[in-house]
Amino acid sequence: MEQQGRSADELLDIVDAQDRVVGQRLRGEVYAGRLRHRSTAIRVRDAAGRIFVHRRTPTKLIFPGMYDVVVGGVVGAGEDYDTAALREAEEELSVSGLPQPERRLKFLFETPEYSWFLQVYEVVCTQPVRPQPEEVAWWDFLPEEELERRLAGWVAQGSVVPDGLECHRRLAAG
Repeated sequence: MEQQGRSADELLDIVDAQDRVVGQRLRGEVYAGRLRHRSTAIRVRDAAGRIFVHRRTPTKLIFPGMYDVVVGGVVGAGEDYDTAALREAEEELSVSGLPQPERRLKFLFETPEYSWFLQVYEVVCTQPVRPQPEEVAWWDFLPEEELERRLAGWVAQGSVVPDGLECHRRLAAG
């Protein structure tokens, strides 16, 4: 639970409907108040083209224990999307020296509980990954057809991170 506490105390930029910064709040306040903020999502492939998939730890602040098909996270206060994407990818995979992830698309993710702009990236990681145990409970690189097969079951169980699933669907649609 210590990880959850640190995450809740992270300072984030609050943004308007045009993604312009209008203030700053602590992450816990942002989620509790459904304040619009910024986040990144990075689809990671290995040299063989397989997609990195993982299950979040049960101590994560949001979507605990759920499967995800992207890595990423919130953009810190004063940070830009590109810097956050590289930082988040390297942190979650426990690697350094990744190439800058390539921008693919951006959209506003909104549910009754959450609201954030999501800048979506892709990157190829040719290094051995060692995901952070406080972030990732299980992981693998899966061929796309295997990922689609597993996703069907995870979606049916309601155990897929919803914004990651939306990223996956939008990337697949081109």
